Amino acid sequence: MFRWYTAKLKARPLLTQSVTTAVLFATGDVTAQQLVEKKGLKRHDLTRTGRMALYGGCVFGPIATTWFGFLSRRVRLGNPHLQTLARVGCDQTLFAPVMIGAFLSSMATMEGASPKERLDKAWWPALKANWMVWPFVQFINFTFMPLHHRLLFANIIAIGWNSYLSWVNSR
Repeated sequence: MFRWYTAKLKARPLLTQSVTTAVLFATGDVTAQQLVEKKGLKRHDLTRTGRMALYGGCVFGPIATTWFGFLSRRVRLGNPHLQTLARVGCDQTLFAPVMIGAFLSSMATMEGASPKERLDKAWWPALKANWMVWPFVQFINFTFMPLHHRLLFANIIAIGWNSYLSWVNSR
């Protein structure tokens, strides 16, 4: 299966990573609804899961794929440890705040709610929670993962993170 996935990544990297991201964002939402909120199958909100998949596949997947490539090409230092720290720093000070805002705004818009109210309520708590998890994850990601597997690694870890975001967004 991993060979098949790697072959798809080489043939159509953006499409493969976007579809993977959609599936794993949906998985995060299902996890939130079933394991955290304990909704059960009858009360499961399929529309909410669909919104998560749509955002993951059409917004986050393509942007994160491009972002990881940008960091790999543009953040290059002579010392590999400093290079990794610089990439994590860029990721956490530029990418994370913007993408958390994009997520919350997109979800509010798709739900017919106010993006401003959602951002005012949830952006800062979500960003602080992000900083408790993602610097460490991205340090490992940028140190050990080849570029073409970085989004997959982040997405696997993000099943739990997306469960959290889905839960925060739905409150």
